[in-house]
Amino acid sequence: MVSLNRDALTEKVLAGDRISSDEALQLYRFPLEELGGLANARRDLAKSKSYGGRGREIVTYIVDRNINYTNVCNVYCKFCAFYRTEKDEDHYVLSLEQIDQKLDELSAAGGVQILMQGGHHPKLPFQWYVDLLHHIREKYPHINIHGFSPPEFQHFSETFRMPLREVISDFKNAGLGSIPGGGGEILVDRVRKKISPLKINSDQWLDVMQIAHELGLRSSATMMFGHVETIEDRVEHLRRIRDQQDRSGGFTAFICWTFQPRHAVLKVKHPTGVTEYLRTQALARIF
Repeated sequence: MVSLNRDALTEKVLAGDRISSDEALQLYRFPLEELGGLANARRDLAKSKSYGGRGREIVTYIVDRNINYTNVCNVYCKFCAFYRTEKDEDHYVLSLEQIDQKLDELSAAGGVQILMQGGHHPKLPFQWYVDLLHHIREKYPHINIHGFSPPEFQHFSETFRMPLREVISDFKNAGLGSIPGGGGEILVDRVRKKISPLKINSDQWLDVMQIAHELGLRSSATMMFGHVETIEDRVEHLRRIRDQQDRSGGFTAFICWTFQPRHAVLKVKHPTGVTEYLRTQALARIF
């Protein structure tokens, strides 16, 4: 491990230079106030270069809505309290009428996007998804469909016995506008085998993003932390996302959140608190 002294590392961050994984681990141990200040400086530097130099004057936002089209899933992730089996009384698949109602409410509130995801339903046919996308695109052309995470696309490819690229392309042609980064969790397979052994591995998650970006779809990237991973695992996750961005350039946002243990099979002795969340968020912004 090659480390810089504290002042040199601080200057490197303030200059906007890329940091290494080892340097990220050094930064993580900085006092929170100092780390947060460096992250804010990094944000300010990026903002100053956007919108033709007017980035500091502009704040953007959108109104969107989450729609989970089904809670039926057959991968049984240990951290998930959402999934149900077809035998559970409270399992569901939303009808077009139910989805339309949600979209009507969103439109009335000035919404312009939906985040649409669901479980790995073993029986919904390929055409169900294509028809759903066509329906939304035709009836609500002003709403961007930010939908279907990488694990869902791998599930579709395997279930429908179709090449992954063909599935993503068909969904795009039917109306899909962008892809969420769900299912990223931690992109370290040792961790993934502990918390979601039936879900796709790290390379498969990245493969979906690579193909989507090649097809002209943008996506977000995510991280779910505060369970069985180490700080080193979090940094490795950030490195893999950054490397993917270098290759394909299609990530438009990074979102991290903490594991929520309530009602989940997976339990932790010490749930992640606000301080650790802020520290991880700051490190991600710098990295």
